[in-house]
Amino acid sequence: MAQPAEAASAAAASVDEDIKEYKIHASSKYLDFTRQKLELARLPREVPDANSRAWWDPKPALEPLIDYWLEHFVWREHEKEINASVPQFRISFQASATEGPTRLHFIHARSRHPNAVPLLLIPPFPFTNLSFRHIIDTFTDPNDANTNQPFHLVMPSLPGLGFSDSLPKNVQVVSRTSEMLDILMRRLGYRHYLATNSGSSITPQGGIDWKILTHLAANHLDSCLGVHLVSPPLKAPTALKAPVEWLKLTLAKTLQTPILGYTKEDVAALQKNNRERAKISTTDFATRESFGTGAYDPNTLAYALCDSPTGLLVFFLAIVRVLGSEKEFTSLELVTMTKLTWLPGPEGTLRLLADNHHSARDDTEPKYSRKPKASITVFLADDAAVQNGSSSARDGVSPPSVNPYVCPSWARQHYEVVWTGRVQGNQGLLLWERPQVIADGVSNLAKALLAIDKRLYGTGNRTV
Repeated sequence: MAQPAEAASAAAASVDEDIKEYKIHASSKYLDFTRQKLELARLPREVPDANSRAWWDPKPALEPLIDYWLEHFVWREHEKEINASVPQFRISFQASATEGPTRLHFIHARSRHPNAVPLLLIPPFPFTNLSFRHIIDTFTDPNDANTNQPFHLVMPSLPGLGFSDSLPKNVQVVSRTSEMLDILMRRLGYRHYLATNSGSSITPQGGIDWKILTHLAANHLDSCLGVHLVSPPLKAPTALKAPVEWLKLTLAKTLQTPILGYTKEDVAALQKNNRERAKISTTDFATRESFGTGAYDPNTLAYALCDSPTGLLVFFLAIVRVLGSEKEFTSLELVTMTKLTWLPGPEGTLRLLADNHHSARDDTEPKYSRKPKASITVFLADDAAVQNGSSSARDGVSPPSVNPYVCPSWARQHYEVVWTGRVQGNQGLLLWERPQVIADGVSNLAKALLAIDKRLYGTGNRTV
């Protein structure tokens, strides 16, 4: 199965694989244009049912952010800081025989530790890699490199996000992106590597980053030696497809006892799933699924948000809210994450959102030639965290629907699970709030693989 994937990969990058150092730069003309747009922003005078718990009114948070952006935010200072502190590069791929090259922007931070292992980290949609530059040291220079595995970190912006070009039309986004990422890792000198997602997604079925990760695991087994799955949207085993696993689940749920690979936390969380399904309202579902509804036609939002930095700011406020983040984001953080999408333009982001929405209709599962090795991290959200911790609860509006709990043992249908972590609390925007959770999960994956597979040793000696 690996040979066809490698052949397709070679075709995908046939013209230009040169890796070039990259520095971001916004023209003064475009910065002046942004200021004019902000100064001319027109906010709704009235919001229907704004005082109802069924609706979220962003105006109290939005007005101070617009003032901050106009009066205190100096992009040139942040541009200089990013270029000085973040090792940025771009690589070009010929993704289509009839289109020009697609340039992929990525961060490549090598660890100083001799036992470092290459790691591909796919950031959560729709955030750019530069939004998470603060987590680099968590992976490359852990506090105790003897206990916590250090990594050579590669963190791309997916096609269409940030300073990565969109893929040509009529190109399969998931398969082509995974091919490009595998080529990138090998082009950097990493013949063997690990990969992880971050789990935070505003879209159904785990999001585009999850789909790309599972495609890597299924189709690039000889180079991607293992994956860390964060909050994987796994399906419960069925009697038809996995009768043995289905019987184990049925017994554990019926007896309500930790047996056959199910822990007491699993049993309790499954019971809570049933209670939550009864309480979730149609409004709760609409909060999260509204992104998918607008994604049927990406041009609708693209025309609106490409013309309005204020609208894009509301877009990111809504994303943070839907993810149930417990972090109190500063004005600087919120404006910066918006600016990193506003500068290159949000149309690629919205196209990727549409691609993800339409691909969610495809219910087929990846075909595995053999079971990839995986570590899994899931979250045991407690009622107090749901009701009191999330930004949605704090602003007085009903929180969005929480993703149902997934038992790690369900992954055994497709993966060889080498480590499992169950973490208390909500997931939220994990790379912002608790990046160490991801580092722990992939570190345990690396330890398990290094004990049985020596191919990770000695990789990553090439510098770029």
